[in-house]
Amino acid sequence: MDGARLQDLISRGMGTAGRVTGVACDAYRPCGAADPLAPKNRFLRLSAAFNAEDPSFRRANAYGRPVWYGVFDSAYTRPGDYLAECGGGRVWFVAMQPPLLPVVCVLTNRVMSFARPAAPMLPGVNGYGGVTRATMVPLLTNWPASLLGGDAGEREPAELPGDVHLGGYTVLLPPPQASQKHDAASAIVLRVDDLMTDDLGRSYVTSSAELSALGWRLTAKPATT
Repeated sequence: MDGARLQDLISRGMGTAGRVTGVACDAYRPCGAADPLAPKNRFLRLSAAFNAEDPSFRRANAYGRPVWYGVFDSAYTRPGDYLAECGGGRVWFVAMQPPLLPVVCVLTNRVMSFARPAAPMLPGVNGYGGVTRATMVPLLTNWPASLLGGDAGEREPAELPGDVHLGGYTVLLPPPQASQKHDAASAIVLRVDDLMTDDLGRSYVTSSAELSALGWRLTAKPATT
């Protein structure tokens, strides 16, 4: 039996298990740089279950661990797709579908938007050179992501008694849809100093950006005023 045939059998078996143990989820495939969960991006409804990297379903996930294994028919999905629980509110994205192995999914908890400050357009004397909303270039808009704190951060350089540590955050985003050559989101490369905002109105500055086979992993610092 070749690997393709074996993978097809595994996908079918996972689909059967998902129908028995899972819940209904809508699958979305981002097309463009904005609103990946827009109705136009929905392409499938399927049953899916998720376990805490434990196929026996004997334990809950640990605090601060967004990675889950998906139990569903992965023949219809690919890395970068979103799975939104119908009626439940939880949203995952597919990070990786390794052959003959469990599907790696990431549970999201925030909706993030990204923008890049525009550089001065003319040589010589320009107007105000600081960052303003009017001059920012949108990159990604309203993308569900995993936002987790971890780094205790550093104090402000002045080190006044009332200063607090600016904690760091890790942001996980889905991998680009590589098969869509003309997709605007696939062509975007996130960089250091890009600005982020979440659905709670908080702002962040990207301090590192890594694109791996599992998607984007960013570190960010809160932007203070």
